[in-house]
Amino acid sequence: MEWMDEAILLSARPHGETAAIVTLLTPQHGSHAGLVAGGQGRRAQSYLQPGSYVQARWRARLLDHLGNFSLEPITVYAAAWLDNPEVLAIIASACAVTEASLPERQPMPGIYAGLRALLSLTDVELWAPAYVKWEVGLLKALGYGLDLRCCAVNGDTDNLSHVSPRTGRAVSAKAAEPYKNKLLCLPGFLCGESSWTAEDILQGLELTGHFLVRHVFAHSHSRMWQTSELPPARERVLEFYSKTAVSGP
Repeated sequence: MEWMDEAILLSARPHGETAAIVTLLTPQHGSHAGLVAGGQGRRAQSYLQPGSYVQARWRARLLDHLGNFSLEPITVYAAAWLDNPEVLAIIASACAVTEASLPERQPMPGIYAGLRALLSLTDVELWAPAYVKWEVGLLKALGYGLDLRCCAVNGDTDNLSHVSPRTGRAVSAKAAEPYKNKLLCLPGFLCGESSWTAEDILQGLELTGHFLVRHVFAHSHSRMWQTSELPPARERVLEFYSKTAVSGP
């Protein structure tokens, strides 16, 4: 058995003395793991990083075997952000959330395209809101989309300020007032506003994180289903913006 495809590297972990087990996201073959011979070597380590864009060839004797990858690096996205821990944390989180969310070997070209678009960003100011919007898109692609079109209570389309933690539907500021302590905050940039603060990003992460844990990571196909928790890399992003929101820009 053999196939070739472009791919985004989601994770790599040591295997034995010299090899690595790598998980890729491909447009035609979905999330797919395989063995990379020499994956712990210096050359391989330079591109076996979360978010790297590679050309992959997979070979195995049978379709259900782990198989072996031959990889050729195309773009190591993280290399452009080595002096920016915020962006590096977001890249790591996006890859970890993707790997934990998707069933293995099920093609999801839309999710692949969305991750490629996120990783291709060049404006550092856009990474944080784009990442939250990417998680909103991931939820939608997996069948758990938020409904932010209008207020679930009165149908208003203006002044949407909160989201029901149960239904994922938006609630206007007026309708939310008696129940604010039971609702999730809805940051304005998710409703079309062109500016945001670290607190807005934090609220967005808490919003999407709630539904990732409630729906995606609670599912048996998820790698997090036994704990129903966010991946550690995602928790680090939340911690980063929690500190930034408190200390200010």
